[in-house]
Amino acid sequence: MMQGVVNPSCEATISLVISNKNRQTKLISAVIDTGYTGFLSLPREIIVALNLPWTGIDRGNLGDGSEITFEVYAATVIWDGQYRDIPINEAETDPLVGMSLLYGYDLQIQAVEGGRVTIKTLEEVG
Repeated sequence: MMQGVVNPSCEATISLVISNKNRQTKLISAVIDTGYTGFLSLPREIIVALNLPWTGIDRGNLGDGSEITFEVYAATVIWDGQYRDIPINEAETDPLVGMSLLYGYDLQIQAVEGGRVTIKTLEEVG
C-alpha cells in the first residue's frame, strides 16, 4: 500500500523515488492525473539532473483534443516497494502520475485539503 496527501490546490499527490541506471536517486512529489494515460511525466530539469537516457518520441492527446509530442526517457521508480523500469514523458508541468503506473491498483482519495490518498493493489482490496 502507498499513501499520499491532497495538497492545498486540491490535487492528489504521492511521493516517489526516481533513479537512473547508476542508482542516483531523487525524491519527488507527483500529482495523480487520471486523464493522463502515460506512466510518469517529469520536467526537463529533473530529467537532466538524473541524466536519464533518451529512448524516443511518443504522441499523446490533451484534454482539448490537441495532439502533443513527448520526448521519452528511461528511469526506475520505486513503486509499491519494488523497483520498476518505466518510460518517462518530458513535460514542463509538475510531475504527473498517469493511469499506466496506476494500472492494477485501487486509488482512493479523500477529496479535502490534507485528505489521505491511498493506492493499494487490487489483491489488497479483495
